[in-house]
Amino acid sequence: MRRPIALLLLGGTLGVAAWQAALALQNEAAPAPTAPEPAEQAVPEPSESAAPPSSGARAAPARPKLRQATPMGERIAVLGLLNKRNGISRDIRLHPGQAVRVGDIIVRLRACETTAPWEPQKLTGAFVQADVRGQDDKWRRVFSGWLYKESPSLNVVEHRIYDVWPKSCEMRHPDIGPETVPASGSGGASSRSSAKKSGENPDAVPAPPPTPSASSSSET
Repeated sequence: MRRPIALLLLGGTLGVAAWQAALALQNEAAPAPTAPEPAEQAVPEPSESAAPPSSGARAAPARPKLRQATPMGERIAVLGLLNKRNGISRDIRLHPGQAVRVGDIIVRLRACETTAPWEPQKLTGAFVQADVRGQDDKWRRVFSGWLYKESPSLNVVEHRIYDVWPKSCEMRHPDIGPETVPASGSGGASSRSSAKKSGENPDAVPAPPPTPSASSSSET
């Protein structure tokens, strides 16, 4: 009688131990609950805003640019031509580098210039070359140099038939501005004229005397 009761108690004890062991294994296999991770949120970058200008600051005014003098090729000179034989005079309008033939003379303009309005000495100069055909039908250069309207005695065309002199030179000068130093008759400023002096040759190389095949116009 005692033996079956002991076996029953032993079986009950083993069943409880087995049930506890199985529950422990189940708890170890199940993962521990984790808290959900928070969603990522984009952080806006700070916007760059220009600093407002101070009330006392003012923008510097744009400095006006000075105009350049008229290029030599765009200037226009008016030359006077006199035929002493018949007393006929005419005006010749030329750009530097151009030439014209009138009868037995060819007049070529190399350069022209006038002094600026703010300079004390007023001069109108032209660098002229004159070629005359002689009785032997050969062309000879009778003059090459600067002529001046206001001072014709500085340089003259010495020829028994023809005379040439400058009358005007159309050109512009730079505007008077902060970089302009006006010339003065006394003091440190120079009063030298911007026109070339007599006998000075411009940068252009003189061309050889023209051939008789140049276009001619008869004088009356």
